[in-house]
Amino acid sequence: MIPRIVPLCQTPAWQKQLNNAISCPTELLRQLDLPNSLLAAANKSAKLFPLKVTHSYLARIEKGNVNDPLLRQILPLIDEQYPHPDYSTDPVGDLDATPVPGLIHKYRGRVLLMATASCGIHCRYCFRRHFPYSEQKPSNNWRQAIEYIKKDPGLHELILSGGDPLSLSNSKLFRLLNLVETIPHIKRVRIHTRYPIILPDRIDQALSGYLHQHRCKVVVVVHSNHPNELDAQVQNALKLLNNNDITLLNQSVLLAGINNNVDTLIQLSERLFSCNVLPYYLHQLDKVQGAQHFAVTDMQAKTLIKALRHQLPGYLVPRLVRENSGEPSKQPILG
Repeated sequence: MIPRIVPLCQTPAWQKQLNNAISCPTELLRQLDLPNSLLAAANKSAKLFPLKVTHSYLARIEKGNVNDPLLRQILPLIDEQYPHPDYSTDPVGDLDATPVPGLIHKYRGRVLLMATASCGIHCRYCFRRHFPYSEQKPSNNWRQAIEYIKKDPGLHELILSGGDPLSLSNSKLFRLLNLVETIPHIKRVRIHTRYPIILPDRIDQALSGYLHQHRCKVVVVVHSNHPNELDAQVQNALKLLNNNDITLLNQSVLLAGINNNVDTLIQLSERLFSCNVLPYYLHQLDKVQGAQHFAVTDMQAKTLIKALRHQLPGYLVPRLVRENSGEPSKQPILG
């Protein structure tokens, strides 16, 4: 049975918080007591890829600490302005795998729908920071995408991405998922989102309850890169999802100066599991132009994974992977 959509009478608190997200480098530096020497580079780099961060995420950043691991994920730096010959604007070949606007079909049995171009936070390492959303118009082409999915009975899993699919209001998200529910060969819906981490109020009872009622098995993949991201509010949001029998996984990106050390990765896995989230993937950086300063060598990545295997049970060790354009799946990096 398709769950009934209850119209909202007023703007939810999480949307008000999202509307108040910080997008001005001057305001970011002021609120975090950071030196004005960062401002010129932040302004220039923010023109290449806009700054955006929620106050909830901002509250977890240590004031005055230019090396705070959460700050480094959102602060525009001078490094972003230097082109690198090995980096590109479409590092994983999304555009070559787009049969209809807003839909990416790379892997057998599953397809990715870009539900929206909007995100609640702009991570500086984002592999879609150059993606031409204005051409794809994800939220305007659901019908076309749904028709494509209906015609391929070999598809069993739909991945919702973007942007971030939870940027959609509940009513709009439920309308999309209602369409998915009518496709009998889709067995699973996987939602990739950063919202439980950057704006935990987004995970409300209505959303959790709807996902629990959906005919398809729902998997939520959160994106947390550092244990400092997982405060009490985030834990409560994750537990609300888990209490409704939704499978929770995490994928991280290995980032220089942020989480490329053993102790940080151990704490992240332990804290995730305390929230009933299973560490899933540890991604090597996608080589997107402007993010090269986050790169960690394969040798260091392999050393980190070996150390995790020595200190953690196997189920808490994420798989070290890379996405290569044209490959039929994520590629494991073995060491």
